[in-house]
Amino acid sequence: MAIVTIIGASMMGSALAFPARENGHEVRLVGTHLDREIIDVSRATGRHPKFTKDFPAGVKYYQVEEMESAIAGSDMIIGGVSSFGVDWFGDVVLPKIPDEIPVLSVTKGLWDTPEGKLLTYPDVWQKKLDELGKKLELNAIGGPCTSYELVAHDQTEVAFCGRNMETLRKFKSIMATDYYHISLSTDVTGIESAVALKNGYALGIALTIGLNQKAFGIDSELHFNSQAAIFGQAVKEMSRLLDYQGAGTLENLCVGAGDLYVTVYGGRTRLVGILLGRGLNIDEAKAELNGVTLESLVVAVRVARAVKVAATKGILDVKDFPLLMHVDEIITDKKEVNIPWESFTFEV
Repeated sequence: MAIVTIIGASMMGSALAFPARENGHEVRLVGTHLDREIIDVSRATGRHPKFTKDFPAGVKYYQVEEMESAIAGSDMIIGGVSSFGVDWFGDVVLPKIPDEIPVLSVTKGLWDTPEGKLLTYPDVWQKKLDELGKKLELNAIGGPCTSYELVAHDQTEVAFCGRNMETLRKFKSIMATDYYHISLSTDVTGIESAVALKNGYALGIALTIGLNQKAFGIDSELHFNSQAAIFGQAVKEMSRLLDYQGAGTLENLCVGAGDLYVTVYGGRTRLVGILLGRGLNIDEAKAELNGVTLESLVVAVRVARAVKVAATKGILDVKDFPLLMHVDEIITDKKEVNIPWESFTFEV
């Protein structure tokens, strides 16, 4: 039996308690300073407040002050924070983890540099670890997986990525079930870039849903031609960006495309895209969602900014990313949705 400690009681972090505990492992769920109510409710009821199914019996719950006791003796740490908790996780949590305990993160996102480079979150954390002289193994999860469907035991396939294949195999032996299927990859940049890039592009696809509701009515039936057209353009631009990252393999693109698909059909990114497509500007859309965190907006702006810098150096051409550039101007410049359809066409 392994001891699995999950730090961050987000929906995805908490969902991973299910396969781990159902496989017979000890599971310790630690809340961040923002998760106090979640931990209190989970302790009292045995259920995450946003789930419709109880946690498996035996999951243990810890408030943030109890983090170090939860870490002690663990065989693996799962980082369950959102992208807005990246700095906190790097500054507060990673220094507390002994070097011999490997880390597996669910956090998706990219960080752009002034030079136009895109860094994965494991890259960002590795810089902090190097400064501290720590030798932690950083690994991550990518792929199409919504938390509530994982809790429901829907068939799910993801990719665990890290530098050490033996560590990844250990993780798989702990976490894999008959409904949670795990591929393994040592291409951290590729997997992490692919699953982060899909966020901004999922928003782009959701714009078409709002546009059609605006044109035909809120309760009109879905129109799939426009969604499919944007999906195709999104995959094309994601492929170019993966090439830019030096990670343009079919496996990475497929992981990203799968994650793109599932993100379009559920969650916060879909909602904000629909609202923008209906005619709201970005401030109005965010107000409508009443403070819901929107990682997709952050990723889209960061990636667009990196592309623009790379274009000034002659490395990339912004004309190859018309969808990304339009999503960026909707967010950054508060422009109206006006999808540049003809720029997606080609001649070969």
